[in-house]
Amino acid sequence: MRRHSPAIAFDFDEGIDRKTLRRLRDRFVALNRQRWERARSALAYRQQVVLEILPLVFHLNHPALPGYSEKGCPFGLGEYQPSDEALAAARRLAWTFKYRDNGKRKPDLSAVFLMGSPGSLGHSVASDLDVWLCHRPDLPETAVRLLEEKAAKVSAWAASLAVELNVFVFSADDWRQGRQQAEVTGENCGSAQHYLLLDEFYRTGIHLGGCYPMWWLVPVADEHRYNHCVRQLVDCRFIRASEYIDFGAVPRIPREEFLGAGVWQLYKGIDSPWKSILKLLLIECYAIHPDQEPLALTFKAAVYRGETDPDTLDPYIQLYRRLEQWFVQADSADRLELVRRSLYLKAGFPLSRSGASGDQWRARLLRELVVGWGWDQATLGFLDNRQAWRVEDVMGLRRSVVSELTHSYRLLSRLARSQGNDSAISHRDLNLLGRKLYAVFQRKAGKLELINPNLAPSLAEENLSFYHQSEQGGSGEGWLLYRDLENPSDAYWQPVIRRSGSLAELVLWCQCNGLLNRSTRLNVRAGTTSASVAETRELLEALEDNLPSPIGPPGREALEQPVRPLKILLLVNVGLDPQARLTERGLHKLSARNDSLGFSGGRENLVHTIDQVTFNSWCEISLQHYAAGDTLIQSLKNVLAAVAEDPRYPPQVVVHSHSSGHGHGIARRLQELFADVVRQFFAGGRGPHPLRYVIEVDRRYFILQFNSKEPGFTVVDGLTGLLEHLRRPQSEYTPVVVDRYALANEGALRCVFASNEPGCVQVFYLIVGKHAQLWLLDETGSLYHWQRDCSSRRHLLTPLLRFLENLLERRQLRQNLNSPLATTDIRCYELVASQGRWQAERRDFNTDNIPLHGLQVQAVGMADGEGQIRFDIYCDEQEFRAEDYGVRLIPAVAHYIHSRRKSGEIYPVYLTDLNLPHDLDPQSYHPDLPTTQYLHHREELERALNLALSRQG
Repeated sequence: MRRHSPAIAFDFDEGIDRKTLRRLRDRFVALNRQRWERARSALAYRQQVVLEILPLVFHLNHPALPGYSEKGCPFGLGEYQPSDEALAAARRLAWTFKYRDNGKRKPDLSAVFLMGSPGSLGHSVASDLDVWLCHRPDLPETAVRLLEEKAAKVSAWAASLAVELNVFVFSADDWRQGRQQAEVTGENCGSAQHYLLLDEFYRTGIHLGGCYPMWWLVPVADEHRYNHCVRQLVDCRFIRASEYIDFGAVPRIPREEFLGAGVWQLYKGIDSPWKSILKLLLIECYAIHPDQEPLALTFKAAVYRGETDPDTLDPYIQLYRRLEQWFVQADSADRLELVRRSLYLKAGFPLSRSGASGDQWRARLLRELVVGWGWDQATLGFLDNRQAWRVEDVMGLRRSVVSELTHSYRLLSRLARSQGNDSAISHRDLNLLGRKLYAVFQRKAGKLELINPNLAPSLAEENLSFYHQSEQGGSGEGWLLYRDLENPSDAYWQPVIRRSGSLAELVLWCQCNGLLNRSTRLNVRAGTTSASVAETRELLEALEDNLPSPIGPPGREALEQPVRPLKILLLVNVGLDPQARLTERGLHKLSARNDSLGFSGGRENLVHTIDQVTFNSWCEISLQHYAAGDTLIQSLKNVLAAVAEDPRYPPQVVVHSHSSGHGHGIARRLQELFADVVRQFFAGGRGPHPLRYVIEVDRRYFILQFNSKEPGFTVVDGLTGLLEHLRRPQSEYTPVVVDRYALANEGALRCVFASNEPGCVQVFYLIVGKHAQLWLLDETGSLYHWQRDCSSRRHLLTPLLRFLENLLERRQLRQNLNSPLATTDIRCYELVASQGRWQAERRDFNTDNIPLHGLQVQAVGMADGEGQIRFDIYCDEQEFRAEDYGVRLIPAVAHYIHSRRKSGEIYPVYLTDLNLPHDLDPQSYHPDLPTTQYLHHREELERALNLALSRQG
């Protein structure tokens, strides 16, 4: 039976009386008490103390009560006298508690309110309690901080009783003037909304203690002149101002708030989709129909008319009625059905189960709605058994939810564009909210989609079958997921849950969405692959050990920073045996060479596929599948690019490979490789450092090098190709770092690279019998290698060292006279093998004491404009110009040298100096060419001259 009282009406212009105002206030207070009782009844017995004692806790700063502070925390709640329930609750907490209040101290607090769903149909056991704690406006900032600390202590005490309590501390003056300090957090809307939140507060708020809302006393018809009416009430002393608190009017919702509030509800919808859909649709309704009054005014008008039935005035019933009217008029049956389901699921009261008796007010009210909607028992049974929902059910619901959220967001975005910069939400809060929405809802290549945003408690399956399409014959390469597939022939008629090109992606999707856990019975139909139940179990364990579960939305601190990878899991050769041909024959290859990238004498690369799983700081999970080309290098490049974004926080890299066969060895090798490469390029948390990293894979060499922050690689065949590539000039000192397994048979060369130092030119030599190998590392780390016949160290090194000395001296002379002299040492090393290890031993070689015999042979190069170089050669004072001799230049010089030798003996000729043009590269100008380029042209000229000399005999 509906309750109704006589209407209350008065006119500020014609006169009002205190008795009518008191009667109006009492009506609101009576409704307030009914809501308080309903909110209390929704809590367990031991939790009810939170509501009973909350105003008393802040009214006193008592050591026996929760939240006590010894630092002089503000206390005293104006116009508050504790009820018998509150005092009894306090004595239950502490039997020694005695209430004393002489009333002489000026209270620091104005009022305490509970707002939101408590006391309404939308409240459930899982709902939280949002409390507004209002202090007087002149409270010092230090006192406000102490009050916030106490509020945090009280919330922690409530949490110990399994009650989620959120206390927001501010003054009414700050609220009216929009000065409340707020940031976007789990329960705070930041700068996103003001009037929308006030609208919700006035229609849902429960007065717990202190001053009453001034808003109660101003009729809806006078809302537009609210401040004038309040001044009249106070100035004419119709009320005592100390008994009321003023948060301001809600005449209309400004359009500027719709974008911020809508994005905020989208943000909240990630965790609480049903509640957010209702609120988001209300915002959309407000935006589309600005002529309609806010629900708070509808609520106040009903109370003035004499409506006192708490069912009719229930905030969620009023919200539903507004949306129902809108969608019926718009003929939007699908959206109306979503509203009904959202309200039912938000209420969280399963009508189809036993125990939901009709004498409970929530059950009665909800049943009346359901009857009006025409739902049958099947619909109720489905909604009430969320724990039985399966993945298909959740995916369908998620599509509806995401579609509705997307629809609303697009509408709000159009409003935002029309508003320009007038939106009430701050740019910082908007960016923060946008990042969370992007992280959760945005689709992008490789990103894993989470299908259960708190829609169902669990999606775990008892049986799952992973089915390779080649089981059906043909050339199918994809994987199918079934609920159960004991018989492969059933695949033709059973529904497919999901399809994927990769077994790793399918298992990852199942694990992250809760379908697959360690108790799930697995069935793997591998087809032409080598996948097995054992491998799938191992894969699941690797995912569970390295990824969080469940995957929650990102926190505020993480969203304030750019996204970065936290962990990278490399899944190698999933469903694939790298030595399948041998395994089929029951064979297993053994080898002393155990490098997984160059295994056995055939130098086989055992890494065929990599599934790279990345978990980032915005709680996104993505997977890249590398199965074609140089999969290892592609994955390594991806990891290096991620680290380069912020080298201070490199992601943890974990490698997993199925233990059958060489799995452990493959995982260990890649773990070492990725750690070594990252450590070299980003030593000290900085980088990328300039270097070239050499990796050997199946007889090929990969050279990794950064260009700014972009990693790149070059592949060359064989040792000759590697040496040719490493000779290329570099723009700065770029040493060569050799992977621990690369160049295993080239110990001398590894020793050369390991001995490289900046700021010098290094000459390394190795003499074996009458032959010598020489390596030169120039000032930029480029390598030049050549071989010579060798009769003695003096004849081998003296011409070379003098040539280098002349070259470096000429460079120093070209420097700016006012700049510091940049000297470059020439250091000489002999490579010596000792106990199976190569060492570079420094050799001091002074050419000043060695007499210089023979001719001084110099060459001066000039670019011919077509990318070629022609040389003029000088033998002592004799000049041989290329322009004069053409192709006969070298034979002419050789003939002259031979004629000057008294004995006619044939022995090598060496260039003592060489000049190269600075425009050697037609695309650019180089004031100082690298030393290796001089050596290259010197070697070519000497080889040509010595060949011509040998023909003179």
